[in-house]
Amino acid sequence: MFLKSSDKKEKNTGKTYRYYKLCESYRIGDKIRHRTLFILGKLDEITTNHERKLLADRIEQLLVGSNAMFSSGLPENIEKLAMQFSSQIQRKGLYNSAVKKNAGSIVPDQKRDYQSVDLSSIEMEDVREIGVEWLCKQVIKELGLETFLLESGFTPFQAGTAMMHLISKASYPASEHKTAQWINDNSSVAELYGRQPSEVNRFQLYEASRMLYGKREVIEQYLSVKTNELFDLHDKIILYDLTNTYFEGRKTGSQVAKFHRSKEKRSDAKLVALALVVNIEGFVKYSRIYRGNIADCKTLEDTINHLSSRTSSTGRKPIVVIDAGIATEDNLAMLRSNQYNYVCVSRSRLKDYQVTVREMLHLEDKRGNPIDVQWVEKLGDQDQYLYVHSRNKALKEASMEEHFSHRYEEELDNVARAIHRKGGTKIYGKVMERIGRIKERYPSANKHYEIEVSQDNGKVVEVTWKRKALPAPSGDGTYFIRTNISQSDEALIWDIYNTIRQVEEAFRILKSDLSLRPVFHKSDENTIPHLFLGILAYMVVNTIRHRLKKKGIHHDWSNIVRIMNTQKAGTVTLEKQDGKKVHIRLCSKPTQGALEIYETMGYKPMPFHRKKFVFPEF
Repeated sequence: MFLKSSDKKEKNTGKTYRYYKLCESYRIGDKIRHRTLFILGKLDEITTNHERKLLADRIEQLLVGSNAMFSSGLPENIEKLAMQFSSQIQRKGLYNSAVKKNAGSIVPDQKRDYQSVDLSSIEMEDVREIGVEWLCKQVIKELGLETFLLESGFTPFQAGTAMMHLISKASYPASEHKTAQWINDNSSVAELYGRQPSEVNRFQLYEASRMLYGKREVIEQYLSVKTNELFDLHDKIILYDLTNTYFEGRKTGSQVAKFHRSKEKRSDAKLVALALVVNIEGFVKYSRIYRGNIADCKTLEDTINHLSSRTSSTGRKPIVVIDAGIATEDNLAMLRSNQYNYVCVSRSRLKDYQVTVREMLHLEDKRGNPIDVQWVEKLGDQDQYLYVHSRNKALKEASMEEHFSHRYEEELDNVARAIHRKGGTKIYGKVMERIGRIKERYPSANKHYEIEVSQDNGKVVEVTWKRKALPAPSGDGTYFIRTNISQSDEALIWDIYNTIRQVEEAFRILKSDLSLRPVFHKSDENTIPHLFLGILAYMVVNTIRHRLKKKGIHHDWSNIVRIMNTQKAGTVTLEKQDGKKVHIRLCSKPTQGALEIYETMGYKPMPFHRKKFVFPEF
């Protein structure tokens, strides 16, 4: 195939522009003829003949279906255009890859099967989603997880069920009961593992979760090393954080579900805590499930004791990045005693410090907002402190303070109006109780106000307040990054600290995309395996997203699922002239977006093409 150019003149403007057509050559006798397959348009993005030849060759390759590795060295714009045009050509049926033109004769790639059928008898049935399931199965195969389970003592049936459950968790996160319904009614995941959907029930899925959790230690360690080898990672930096998720239900008798401060503001529900250690690429090195009422700072030492076997770095220990809630003096001393370097946010704002470098360094955060950083020194402290001032953070803090002050004054207004209203609260003790609760709700605003309460014989006559003339605090938008890494520049420490965003992203995916919040299980026996299954599903998801991001595709997981779910498997039924019924199981071709994901991952786009069954009509 090749591109052919033509000039065309616009009638209204008189302007001439050049457009391109995709053509192919064929032979009639001893003469060569050209056939136009598709009009590509102006192609303003491509300027050289060499690029146009690459585009034509790549379109031909996609249509014929030859080796897709050719695309690895192509410019991104050419690859994108080639996929777009080849998809349009295939959708419109302008090129049949099963037929080759050779010396004027048609040579079929596969045997043709012509039958006389009743067109009115054609029906489509058993249509199921297959795209995201097929994608996840190929990831699991690349990770070697099913093989590892077989080597760890799982039977083929148990390993297959576990992988079906894992794929289901990534594709359709739900309870085991709903997952079994989804497998029975909507998904082709059972078909990919040679099972009948009706054979899968929730009890098998419960058992699969428990068996996977029983191998938690070895599975996590295997995946930690495998992902490092697969993507050539070295775990120079690891990130540690803790989150919690809440339960729906009373969870009576549970050993892990406890009441505590909820990060989802669900103080009415019991919680369970989940600790994760991930590297900067987002792959899990270690996980642990704790009681819901455990303090964040109490979990680090237990985790550090397992780190050496979970990272692939030899000869050096990774830098540990933690947030302020975990960075207690005891934890930092423990890290130093274990010879770990660390980076964290100081739990307290420094007051007495000295500037060690005269010049302030001006940097930008991830969103391009300006920040100022400078090394400072705290007397008597062996750690280094990086002063960070963010103008955007200062504006945000000021806006929040103004918001809380407005709400504070509104509630004081309500108290004052109630004194003069019939039936309103007037008793001095009750009024002071209301004011105390307002102060408790808005502590950041309360420091700016003086409140006076006038009373007469135990009844409040008037409530007045005025705003204090406090100077604006010089620390607005300011915080301090603490580290024991010596002889490092400011930009490096700032970049290292910002990797903490990766563990926050991992928690977001787990809670939102993989629906680890809330938990509906009644017993700990099923709760903890359910959470671990979510972590394994996250490893599959992160493998896909990591490879796509390296190629410039930054879809979130929910968008990837939406794109891949456009690929379906279905059975076409039709009746032949002799009365026999033909059943053809087909898999739809991936859309352009799904094909782009398959090719970026280096995976096969079709689990199967067609399966044919013929039955006599009774």
